[in-house]
Amino acid sequence: MTRVMEPQFLSVRGARMHNLKNISVDLPRNRLVVFTGLSGSGKSTLAFDTLYAEGQRRYVESLSTYARQFLGQMDKPDVDSLEGLSPAVSIEQKTTSRNPRSTVGTVTEVYDYLRLLFARAGIPHCPDCGREIRSQSVEDMVNALLGRPEGEKVVLLAPLVTRRKGQHDKIFERLRKDGFVRVRVNGAVVELAGTIALDKNKHHTIEVVVDRLVLKPSIRRRLEESVATAVRVSEGTILALNPDSGEEQLFSESAACSTCGISVPELSTQLFSFNNPQGACPECSGLGVRQFFDPTLVVPDRSQSIAAGAIAPWGMRSLTSYGGQMLQALADHYRFDLDKPFGALPARIQEIILHGSGRERIEFHYRKGGRNLVTHEAFEGVIPQLDRRYLEASSPMIREELGRFISEQPCPVCDGARLKPEALAVRIGPWSIIELTRLPITRLVEEVGRLVLSERQRFIAEPILKEVLDRLGFLRDVGLGYLSLERKAGTLSGGEAQRIRLASQIGSRLAGVLYILDEPSIGLHQRDNAKLIKTLLSLRDLGNTVIVVEHDTDTIASADHVLDMGPGAGVHGGRV
Repeated sequence: MTRVMEPQFLSVRGARMHNLKNISVDLPRNRLVVFTGLSGSGKSTLAFDTLYAEGQRRYVESLSTYARQFLGQMDKPDVDSLEGLSPAVSIEQKTTSRNPRSTVGTVTEVYDYLRLLFARAGIPHCPDCGREIRSQSVEDMVNALLGRPEGEKVVLLAPLVTRRKGQHDKIFERLRKDGFVRVRVNGAVVELAGTIALDKNKHHTIEVVVDRLVLKPSIRRRLEESVATAVRVSEGTILALNPDSGEEQLFSESAACSTCGISVPELSTQLFSFNNPQGACPECSGLGVRQFFDPTLVVPDRSQSIAAGAIAPWGMRSLTSYGGQMLQALADHYRFDLDKPFGALPARIQEIILHGSGRERIEFHYRKGGRNLVTHEAFEGVIPQLDRRYLEASSPMIREELGRFISEQPCPVCDGARLKPEALAVRIGPWSIIELTRLPITRLVEEVGRLVLSERQRFIAEPILKEVLDRLGFLRDVGLGYLSLERKAGTLSGGEAQRIRLASQIGSRLAGVLYILDEPSIGLHQRDNAKLIKTLLSLRDLGNTVIVVEHDTDTIASADHVLDMGPGAGVHGGRV
């Protein structure tokens, strides 16, 4: 069998892209190669527009005709020949996704492992009282009920349907055959003997009445039988209703707080995802912020009058226009001057202008098509009108224009955590998932390493924690130890985003790849430069060719091979 020798060099012949002067050069493979020189001397042209572009083009051409139709045709760079080229990966200096849902944790996939960790080894706690929640046996439920004041009336209900559409005739028929007498439908107790007609297009909640009793020690056996029946019928849950006060307490064989009656859903990775309705905070839909039209942006200069354009989205309005006539009618009704500075108007008038007149109707006079018209209606208000226009707008340009007056504030329900209270109440040791993601990566590595786990938790968590610590270590090694996993990806600088991609590539452990990087040291503190260089060398040691476009002297000094482009920039560059 003939063995094909791996080429030792990446050979470039006759490169003429942009300002390159027909250059030919041999670059050693599986080495750290630095392209240096003045800005505009042709470094990036040779690295990205020639080597990377041709590597990508050849890869696409190796695919099937069917696959190529989705990737499009790629132009061949202006070069005579390129030999010894490996599959190429470009890590350029561009920011990561602007998607508001993307974070450092999701981009690096560390958050995915944390979700798995908390779903498999997390311990749920009550979102209200903070007590640890364990699954309850029938005996636990009976003891909790008998712990209530003696003489209290209790109705035991077995939940069967929770907010589900349909007429549910088969459920009622089955309950009649099983000997039950009453059900509670949408909060009202009805006899099963009668006809129960439900609207099939509306949501309904159905609970069967298992028993009605007065609590006292002597009824323990009866209570045990009734609770066991309710658990069997409902497949695990029971609702204890006090008919006098209307107070309800939920018990569950899976997980529910015996004190507060709050049931915790089964732990799953979706529960800890802010991109999934099962886990996302219902108020902010998992964004962590609430967007609102900011009065300080709507009226940026309070020393201006309304007539002079103090209301920025409206600007100056002619009194002959519909908007101008509406403002004049508003001023006449509330007796204020449109030429007076907005900040000098009474607080009540400012509130009405910004947020509307509520139910108070105002007489508006305006001319339309040569006719004088009169209407009596409430004034909508500037901010409600902007809200309505933003929601109704189909044009991205209009939404972008209105977006200039929008500010963000942390969600008042989840306080920026993005998740439901049930997910935030799950803990491993002293930590919830959001508390871990808010730690700087350097601190997070320390805290994850010192987690105290039970034997069962350790068995489950060890392989997951290994992946988490490996990825966090790569991020720390490229000088990103100060970032937190909850940091929004859109707020990262170009250098930070590039180093995150670099850390991800190290974690992939690929070999035989041509990596091309664009000034990875930019924005990096000098003390972290050695970490970055060590990372580049480890990428090389895996069996990869690493080409770095760089000005940093330490990186140049650490290179196996240096290519100096110049001697000048633009038309004066392009030579080796």
